[in-house]
Amino acid sequence: MTLRAAVVRYIRLPIQTLTPTVRPLGASSSSTLVRWMSSHDDHITEEEVIHRVLSVVKSFPKVDPSKVVSHQVHFQKDLGLDSLDNVEIVMALEEEFKLEIPDKEADKIDSSYLAIEYISSHLMAS
Repeated sequence: MTLRAAVVRYIRLPIQTLTPTVRPLGASSSSTLVRWMSSHDDHITEEEVIHRVLSVVKSFPKVDPSKVVSHQVHFQKDLGLDSLDNVEIVMALEEEFKLEIPDKEADKIDSSYLAIEYISSHLMAS
């Protein structure tokens, strides 16, 4: 620790502050460009959620794709799936959207409409 303290005491580094400048896209400059980022810029739209949920349901092995006619299809009543199939569809949706649905919430998702509603309400879905 004493070696570190001795080195830090004798090394002087100049500190330079940068002022961010905002430039229109495509503007070139020899100075450093600052890019502002947000983790929520890539949030998916509800239309994309609907499309992806329905494609997951249609691609499920026990589902006849012709029976999936709207985004409000019920897994058990309309498609004739059992509770285990329901769990497998929810797991497929978790994998598709790269999110984890808690068990209490997953038990409530018994239709594509509820799946779409849950996924759309979570900002970190991708």
